[in-house]
Amino acid sequence: MQRLNIYLSRYRTGIVKVRSIFQHFVLLFFVITCACPVQSADRDWSGWRGPLQNGHATQQGLPIKWGPESVVWKTPLPGRGQSSPVISGDRLFLTSALEDGRQRVVMSIDRRNGNILWNHVAWTGEPEESHNMNGWASATCVTDGERVYAFFGRGGGLFCYSVDGELLWQKELGIFEGPWGTAAGPLLVGDLVIQNCDADVNAFIVGFNKITGKEVWRTKRDDARGWNTPILIKVNGHDEVIVNGHHGVRAYEPHSGKELWFCKGFSGRGTPTVTPVGDVLHVLCGLRGDTYAVRPGGSGDVTETHMVWHSPRNSSRDLPSPIAIGQDSLVMDMRRATLTAYDIGSGEEKWRRRVGEAASTGQFCATPVTWDGVAFFVAESGKTFVIKPGEDMDIVAINDVAPQSDEIFRASITPSNGQLFLRSDRVLYCIGNSAKR
Repeated sequence: MQRLNIYLSRYRTGIVKVRSIFQHFVLLFFVITCACPVQSADRDWSGWRGPLQNGHATQQGLPIKWGPESVVWKTPLPGRGQSSPVISGDRLFLTSALEDGRQRVVMSIDRRNGNILWNHVAWTGEPEESHNMNGWASATCVTDGERVYAFFGRGGGLFCYSVDGELLWQKELGIFEGPWGTAAGPLLVGDLVIQNCDADVNAFIVGFNKITGKEVWRTKRDDARGWNTPILIKVNGHDEVIVNGHHGVRAYEPHSGKELWFCKGFSGRGTPTVTPVGDVLHVLCGLRGDTYAVRPGGSGDVTETHMVWHSPRNSSRDLPSPIAIGQDSLVMDMRRATLTAYDIGSGEEKWRRRVGEAASTGQFCATPVTWDGVAFFVAESGKTFVIKPGEDMDIVAINDVAPQSDEIFRASITPSNGQLFLRSDRVLYCIGNSAKR
């Protein structure tokens, strides 16, 4: 019996050790699988609003304060444009337009020194109409690390280049009329690239095979001008493509283009990108009208069932998307240079404060980004206001890169690996540590 007890004791000890080893292995596997996307996300800001699609950078060591002495390099760009830079490895990608829109350009820039690696004229022709605040190169590119996708509206449609600059395919998207031009960037979802083509006439959203350029689906949208870049969210175990619009927010099944749900908005245009915050989506209409939060994952018209809250917003014009930090979702009035903080749980307006004088700073058109608990708002003048939310607005810093007086800043900041990339309509600036790569 004694020998049996000793044997059982050793047997149980062995089981405990095996379980302990197994548990450590599972924990290590969990940490590795959770950490890898974060590291990758920090490295590559590969599309509009970054890897989390909400303007959040998760890495450490990004600059909070800077001045002209913080500029590592600056590169004059051909033509004019206001697409935000995207990045893969050591390559930045952006677009520009020459000769008042008669030429559309896609280019790649070496992040280490600012050298233009390649610069290709994607399209040449007679330009369509565009608003004087828009131009012909406002849509931000997206890249998967092997290819880069650029959209120019009626000026050639959608283009796919290799990261080395080889044109792989191009898709003319037909006639979709609108007097103020286009600005919606493409979205990558698995093996698809999805493009929103809102317009006054013949509006639609379309999905292409990202490798071959073959059209997979096309879905009609309400005929109304718009410039909204789609985002991808996961809800209840499935993916939804979310697109703001003139009449409200719509969700689509990404692989078929089927409309899943619709939430009616308040006051048109739907320019700002929908911002995911926790389990809701924060939506701005674009013109005067209520701002609101939607709970995704419904079916059909969900206005009555899934609108969580709506709050009056007497703005002059909303172009920038919201940026959320904790329970605060910050919204910038483009023309009045006024910032409002909303409680994301209730929609309550917590405070509203003037950030700058439009006469001296210019309007605020750029969509903000955030890291380390502060938000960065770029004025047209290039001055960047660093805001810490809380019970009241705290201006942590006002940064500047000393641009030329005729430069206009409407692109978002691209943070990557300890550096920031800030684009005016004709110059790209690298801010931060030159040793960071």
